[in-house]
Amino acid sequence: MPRNQFERMIFALLTVVITVHGYVFYSLYVVNGDLLIALNGTTGVLAAIAKQGGVYMFGRYLPVWAVVLTEFCLAYGLEVTMGSPCSFRLACRVFDPRTSHPMIFESAVICATVGLMCPAMSFLAALLYYPYYAGFHAVTLLANWLKLVCLNFPFAFFSQLFFIQPLVRTLFKALFRRNGEAQGEKETA
Repeated sequence: MPRNQFERMIFALLTVVITVHGYVFYSLYVVNGDLLIALNGTTGVLAAIAKQGGVYMFGRYLPVWAVVLTEFCLAYGLEVTMGSPCSFRLACRVFDPRTSHPMIFESAVICATVGLMCPAMSFLAALLYYPYYAGFHAVTLLANWLKLVCLNFPFAFFSQLFFIQPLVRTLFKALFRRNGEAQGEKETA
């Protein structure tokens, strides 16, 4: 899909913008929603977050926008430096992009990306959301990391394969193929 470095950066940007918002929603509502409501004695997750003064991160409570921004920066950096390049190379070890069906090759890239990014981002989340008020212990960090990988991997796999990447590819084609097609039409006219 992306043909040059600029297009790769835009593709990664689209992917991370959608993914981070999805994961913040998933973490706050699906994974921790009932706990937040119970701890704060409210009827909704947003009310619980407001009552406690934000989302716990870095040992303090931050607004949701700060959580999204922090996770966006970390995810984009990882996606550009490790996720995209390594997942493409891993997929190329199994499938030849020139001879394999594009759907099979793209699915292999998505699976490799999830296999790399999910444990990496889960580790960063284990650091970001670690209960520092109780003191730091490496075993607790590793346990939290494994728990997050187990919670996040199914969501990451299915959301990336069936929702996020098809949406990103559609948006990407709308942004870049129309420009290329328009230029091709001008040249043939």
